[in-house]
Amino acid sequence: MTIQSREQCEQLDREDALAHLKQEFALPEGVIYLDGNSLGARPKAAASRAAEVIQQEWGTDLITSWNKAGWFDLPSRLGNLLSPLIGAEANEVVVTDTTSGNLFKALAAALHMQAGDDQRKVIITERSNFPTDIYMAEGLTGWLQRGYRIHLIDSPEELSTAINAETAVVMLTHVNYRTGYLHDMQTVTALAHQHGALMLWDLAHSAGAVPVNLNAANADFAVGCTYKYLNGGPGSPAFIWVPARHQAKFRHPLSGWWGHASPFAMSPHFEHQPTIRAALCGTQPIVSLALVECGLEIFAKTDMQALRKKSLALTDLFIALVEQRCAGFGLELVTPRDHVQRGSQVSLHHPHAYALIQALIARGVVGDYREPGILRFGFTPLYVGFADVWDAAEHLRDLLASQSYDLNLKRNAVT
Repeated sequence: MTIQSREQCEQLDREDALAHLKQEFALPEGVIYLDGNSLGARPKAAASRAAEVIQQEWGTDLITSWNKAGWFDLPSRLGNLLSPLIGAEANEVVVTDTTSGNLFKALAAALHMQAGDDQRKVIITERSNFPTDIYMAEGLTGWLQRGYRIHLIDSPEELSTAINAETAVVMLTHVNYRTGYLHDMQTVTALAHQHGALMLWDLAHSAGAVPVNLNAANADFAVGCTYKYLNGGPGSPAFIWVPARHQAKFRHPLSGWWGHASPFAMSPHFEHQPTIRAALCGTQPIVSLALVECGLEIFAKTDMQALRKKSLALTDLFIALVEQRCAGFGLELVTPRDHVQRGSQVSLHHPHAYALIQALIARGVVGDYREPGILRFGFTPLYVGFADVWDAAEHLRDLLASQSYDLNLKRNAVT
């Protein structure tokens, strides 16, 4: 159906089986929030949950809450709530630490598992990968000084020739943060395994946004964050997935006491435990961990297939409206049109992208900017509607037509 009016979008919203989920979130009046791919909106339940943790569990029950309120098991319990969203089994995920830290652990474990083959010294990733993933790989291999090197490819098509008998690990982000390109997880994982390499996926822009099935793809490790599409809160703890088949061999150098087989034995030597809790390190940040559950609970009211269907409809609509109503103003679509290659975002290139995104934010249409020259819009089906998409495209058209944006703006520290 070709959309020609806002009224048609309003009708789609009335017919939308997911529209009622928007009321689960505390969104400011008049704001069209298209930045859930960077920071998800706040679930309404988060405020009362934070108060409960601070006032009752911490304030009244004090240290007894490690047992009484289940604080000690919280990383595992949250991991089991998250597992169905990424195709993991029970006790294969913990919510803990940061995405960067978890990627370091997973990459270290993968290299450790490959250490018996002196020929395998190459880590393959994309030059356009989120920079912290590359930085962590550089840091780890630099400290090891065992001849590892990082091979940066410039397009997914290069994977078929880049992966070979020297490849130890292929480390990719499932959905590219800048373009929204979605890798074929099963095909790429099979290609890595064909050559004896291990496959590590970063799901930062996938979890809660697109259907993921790590076990069906036979992947080896995965990490991701909870503060984007999972709506866990700013800087909320990340997650790490280690399949049951790898847990006995899972080793990493951040062997903190929470990963010990018997943490309260207070042994002077580390003892590995062959469970997912080996991925834990130090004492967990309970207040922020507790808020992650508020976001995860909302997913129990729908399923990833329904979310994916709406996501594609929203992004299809935005692309169509931009091309119909903003033609001739220098916008270039960066995100793939093909559904099988598109995440839940639309990225557009424009020479004045930063000024444009700031002007949109001033109007209450919140997206973000990424270098080089990318306006980035995330479409979270839980709280974005079709009328929101129409209005966002209209604001963008008006700004372009009137050139009502400031080219002399000073860049904010966070873009």
